[in-house]
Amino acid sequence: MRLVVDLNRCQSYGQCAYAAPTVFRFHGEESVEYDYAPDPSTRREVERAAAACPVQAITLSGATEPSPLSPGRTR
Repeated sequence: MRLVVDLNRCQSYGQCAYAAPTVFRFHGEESVEYDYAPDPSTRREVERAAAACPVQAITLSGATEPSPLSPGRTR
């Protein structure tokens, strides 16, 4: 699973930190920090955090998606 937060869109409401505190945290009062490749066991929490974000700044992609450079993948 890969996680991306659009820091330009983020308004520091903190809903992500409440929904998934092991993945999201605040550095200071307004700067969010996050684990961009969280443990798969936290997927449910991360999905809740993305859904709770009032400005939809969180994007989550599945771990099952193949890498563009995976062996056997054609371009």
